[in-house]
Amino acid sequence: MISEPELVGEDGPGSSPDAVSGFDAEQGPAAGRRRWHRALWGVAGALTASAVWAAAVFGYGIGGDGKPDSRGYRVESGSCAAMELKALSKAVGRPAAEPATELDGIEHPALHRISCTVDFTAAVLRGPDGKEASDWSVGYQASLTAELHKETDPRPEFEANSTLTEIDGTGVDRVERVPDLGDLGYLLILEDESMSVRVIEGGAVVTLTLSSWVSPPDIDAGKDGLPDVVDRPEMLAYQGDLISDTRAVMKALRTG
Repeated sequence: MISEPELVGEDGPGSSPDAVSGFDAEQGPAAGRRRWHRALWGVAGALTASAVWAAAVFGYGIGGDGKPDSRGYRVESGSCAAMELKALSKAVGRPAAEPATELDGIEHPALHRISCTVDFTAAVLRGPDGKEASDWSVGYQASLTAELHKETDPRPEFEANSTLTEIDGTGVDRVERVPDLGDLGYLLILEDESMSVRVIEGGAVVTLTLSSWVSPPDIDAGKDGLPDVVDRPEMLAYQGDLISDTRAVMKALRTG
């Protein structure tokens, strides 16, 4: 089971950016006021509630026609260039090539979507003594999916996906909220230690994932797992870099 999403960088217990304030239970008509005065207060309250509802709807990126606001995002065939990944490049090694565009892109009046991948240069694994573990190597891959919904609000589906317990056959270890990232952002950590940052802003949904692979000297040798002399990749050390690059990708998609 996935527990209630935690807030990355949360100030303390009880604080939540999702809490909606502004309604005081102690406010209301004073005892003994005339019935017509109460009715006026009721009308004023209804108008206030309508204004709050309207502000919330527009604040979440839904226009008067029911269509999501693009918020300036553009998702096109050349949008993979947004994957500069400067933070991850410093952390795990430079990209081996330019971002590759996957074949499942969509350009439809209701939805634009791109999928891209970047492979980072493989490095030789080292043992606890700092020496190279003969011919064992580790590599990293970042994948981006960017969607721009033009007709329907993607937020309900986005929120539902944050409760998934399994993605592509891999269990979800935990989900954490990322503050100040789009309208709503989550960091998903999977059981294989791959990580995804998922963000929604208006009609745009952006997912950036970091995964790793380990290659033994001879894949056909039938070895199970890694030998004790090899240090396993510490994927969780790169979650800050993944979040930082997600912010940069979002900015590039808005200005590109």
